[in-house]
Amino acid sequence: MSQPGAAPRGVDPTRPSPARLYDYYLGGTHHLPVDREAGERLKAAVPDLEDGVWANRGFHQRAAAWLAAQAGLRQFIDIGSGLPTQSNTHEAVHKVAPGARVVYVDNDPVVALYAGQLLAGDGTTAVVTADLRDPETVLSHPGLRALIDFTEPVGLLMTAVLHFVADGSRPHALVQRYVQAAAPGSYLALSHFTADGMPPVFVQAGRDTYARATESIYPRPRAEVLRFFDGLELVPPRQGEAAGLTYVGVWGAEDPETADTDGSRGLYCGVARVPAHD
Repeated sequence: MSQPGAAPRGVDPTRPSPARLYDYYLGGTHHLPVDREAGERLKAAVPDLEDGVWANRGFHQRAAAWLAAQAGLRQFIDIGSGLPTQSNTHEAVHKVAPGARVVYVDNDPVVALYAGQLLAGDGTTAVVTADLRDPETVLSHPGLRALIDFTEPVGLLMTAVLHFVADGSRPHALVQRYVQAAAPGSYLALSHFTADGMPPVFVQAGRDTYARATESIYPRPRAEVLRFFDGLELVPPRQGEAAGLTYVGVWGAEDPETADTDGSRGLYCGVARVPAHD
């Protein structure tokens, strides 16, 4: 995808996409010239951008591994997974539980195109092309149902994706729908971009970049991010600490003081357990 004419069928080469931009920030190879141009402009305007993106990726990996090791989960749905990068979800959980099953869900056609590089090759992984804003399609998809047993606990991973869902699409209700489908003992791991404490010029640069992309971005304050966990039991971000939200660099970090960088403070995160249904 290094040439302007290399855009796959059905992909608009004139507009960047969140999945391809994320791939570009992480040093991947599945992006177009328009993504690189937009990414470079945003990096120039927001010096801590790459730090924040890598901090989020670290949270995603640590949370997935924790769910496998500490919560004992053996099946995962990575919603809004993005493109193949280093240390994908199945790679993180397979270090703990080699037979764990992982389904990746994304609406970007490029994700489906390069799914072969994402899959484990042993039947434990699948990629589903669907939009998280259509939970009925996601939850009933044959590819997902082939690997996920909703009578058993599942790990729902929704990292750095819900800030691309507008208020009009009712993001909190969407999360609740996925949680309702999960058995008691399941977990939700979620991270979300925020403008809290961020320089307004950084926030505006992000809004401007994604306004020209296939999806706009909607930063939310702490209280709105916390709402995603309504009815769930948040776990402590580190042993010995109180349960609650934190920043992506800090959750599960070996050295939280070093991990608590300006870039990592651009995203709130949390992990929470699904209690027994009333």
